[in-house]
Amino acid sequence: MSNPLLCEFRQVLHARSSDSKRGADKCTTNLLFYIFAGTRGGITRLCIIMKLLERPRNHNQLAKDLGIDYKAIKHHMSVLEHNNMVLRIGDNRYGAPYCISDLLEMNLGVLDGVIDKLSYNMEKRNRKKFYY
Repeated sequence: MSNPLLCEFRQVLHARSSDSKRGADKCTTNLLFYIFAGTRGGITRLCIIMKLLERPRNHNQLAKDLGIDYKAIKHHMSVLEHNNMVLRIGDNRYGAPYCISDLLEMNLGVLDGVIDKLSYNMEKRNRKKFYY
């Protein structure tokens, strides 16, 4: 794995989860692979999850911490919330913090395979084609 960001994610996951890979059902595994490795923006969503593993944050805090546009964070959080990966804490007011859901917490081990897939996709994209 050549990407240092993905290596860092893997270290955080290994420290956080204790062999939760074996309990994941096929539907949840497919959902995680789709959200993080099957669509554009998967790495950004993985970055958001890693920040939320540290502590709950709102859109503005995530945008500032990751150096990403607020509207992009809002979009990715909407995708994550729609797929039950994150939960909004408190009422639905502006500035409410988010945390990771129990579903994601129980299946953090599956993200190890997602990181493998992301790494493979990135290496495949970076290969140059030479025509002679």
